Amino acid sequence: MAGGRRQAPPREDVLAAAMEMIAERGLEKLTMAALGREVGMSSGHLLYYFGSKDELLLRTLEWSEGRLGAERGRLLTRTAPALERLDAYVDLYVPYGHRDPHWTLWLEVWNRSQNADADARERQAAIEGAWHRDLVALLAEGISRGEFRRVDPDRFAARLRALLDGFSIHVAIGLRGTDRAQILRHVREFLADSLLADA
Repeated sequence: MAGGRRQAPPREDVLAAAMEMIAERGLEKLTMAALGREVGMSSGHLLYYFGSKDELLLRTLEWSEGRLGAERGRLLTRTAPALERLDAYVDLYVPYGHRDPHWTLWLEVWNRSQNADADARERQAAIEGAWHRDLVALLAEGISRGEFRRVDPDRFAARLRALLDGFSIHVAIGLRGTDRAQILRHVREFLADSLLADA
């Protein structure tokens, strides 16, 4: 009815708008007031829903990771050699370039996690854990089929993800001499040397 109270947008719409703002304007422009203007809510209303900017960022990351997790699941369950699916995993993991919005958000959440409570840390660990479990399962499958060397899947996954994180941070912050294509080449060389040798 005309002049009636406006309904707040669904929480998913707010999270999508936050992610879009990070992509278009950068994280520094994502304030509660600016996001409120974007979705037609007051900053006070947003604070009522999320409690703090830290919580908004973590919820946005969880929402974004949910979408990435679904895409990762589709890629990893395809009928294809394990190496091809591992390549797709790496491709999905590594940022698309400087200021990649997903990685920009990850870096901010990691930075803020120094002072986060136990619940926030657990939720962040759950996101990390999903990536790790999927990689371990893929490595174990490739080993069982004789496509990969007989490595410990859990230890190898931990090391590969540390390598991917380090390289990905370089790409996301725009470190000179580390673009996405170069990083993907480094990772593929590492996998060829450590996982495919003697296969």
